[in-house]
Amino acid sequence: MPLDIVRISALSDNYIWLVHDTASAKTMVVDPAQAEPVLEAARERGWHIDAIWNTHWHPDHTGGNAAIKEATGATVIAPAAEAERIPTLDRAVREGDVVMLGDHAARVLEVPAHTAGHIAYHFADDRVIFIGDTLFAMGCGRLFEGTAEQMYANMQRLAGLPDDTTVYCAHEYTQANGRYALTAEPDNVAIIERMRVVDRLRDSDKPTVPTTIGEERATNPFMRAASAAELAQRRTEKDNFRG
Repeated sequence: MPLDIVRISALSDNYIWLVHDTASAKTMVVDPAQAEPVLEAARERGWHIDAIWNTHWHPDHTGGNAAIKEATGATVIAPAAEAERIPTLDRAVREGDVVMLGDHAARVLEVPAHTAGHIAYHFADDRVIFIGDTLFAMGCGRLFEGTAEQMYANMQRLAGLPDDTTVYCAHEYTQANGRYALTAEPDNVAIIERMRVVDRLRDSDKPTVPTTIGEERATNPFMRAASAAELAQRRTEKDNFRG
């Protein structure tokens, strides 16, 4: 059976993902910025949260860990490279490790740059990836603790996944990202058409994620960068963009 994935809004623009496997009745949550909306969403559905999966240490991704763990006894799984910065951690994972939700297997991918130890969880059989702040709809994470070379390698790796892979990122940044994308590639018809849809959704206060690898290959200026140098230039431009 497919995974049941619930979007939970938190803080100003965060998305938390509550993920349930019906066959095993197992539930996990990805990057809980806050505890209460997660616990409420699980209660409404009669789900028990068994695990918390963190992609990186930032407080808007781990802020709910302690309270959820206290309320449910959930196991916290997080990147080994950031273990010292995630005090609630129970299981440290690295590149190639496999994490299970029932019979659904997610392989850990190390995708550093936004933070030094950032990871993603890739359910290859389900065509699903939880990517945290590495890849956004038409964007990528800021290079807080890594390099453009690392992010370029991440983009190339992710671009190699099947186009129908659904990408669950952690923020509603699509409209701002798209406005920059229009300046980076003004003749890209796919970006122009996508932004028409995005603007309609945001005008109605509706979410624009998840996205897909196929959509990003067509419209994401960072995934489409021809080199690390071009990605670095685009990242700098985006950091200073006020459009």
